[in-house]
Amino acid sequence: MAAQIKICGVSSPEAIRASITAGAEWCGLNFYRPSPRFVSSDIAARLADVAGTAIRKAGVFVDADDELLSLAVVAGKLDAIQLHGHETPERAAEVRARFGLPLWKVLSVESAEDVVRADLYAQAADFILFDAKTPKGMMPGGMGHQFDWSLLRLYNGALPWGLAGGLTAANVADAIRLTGAPLVDTSSGVESAPGIKDVDKIAAFCKAARL
Repeated sequence: MAAQIKICGVSSPEAIRASITAGAEWCGLNFYRPSPRFVSSDIAARLADVAGTAIRKAGVFVDADDELLSLAVVAGKLDAIQLHGHETPERAAEVRARFGLPLWKVLSVESAEDVVRADLYAQAADFILFDAKTPKGMMPGGMGHQFDWSLLRLYNGALPWGLAGGLTAANVADAIRLTGAPLVDTSSGVESAPGIKDVDKIAAFCKAARL
């Protein structure tokens, strides 16, 4: 079965339309204000109207409180909540129960221990997204960093999972082949500048992921 594709950090109608045209199943709306990909509730609502039911929308949050989550879930008509901060299994379970949406937990990977941590979320999340750990003081994702994919051999948990971190049209086919990732997620890998999605790069990424 072909890997699903998520284009994360979309912030314009053009990026949404390009993701749909290229066949991506998911897009990510980033509600983390320091990010160059941040979208307000108003922008998220407009993007949700463009997306309709043609592509599913995951809201990306970093240690968000319930007020922000509530506004974003409604405005973005979200299909999933993606937690990209230091949320504990207890917090993940709380968010999942409160909002009734599939809960994605991002785990930043640098070592074997980071992969094994996925088991802590077995009863609290619906999906695990393995991403590269960024240096301290940098954004928690979307920086183009890649981790050692061979570490994923250590994961034998029950939750479905996806791969993120430095994926581009040039390496996504190898990433899928080497890891067997059921879903691949890209953000900076399809941009011309931080936060600016490139429609040609989106098309190329999706084409390469289907090879």
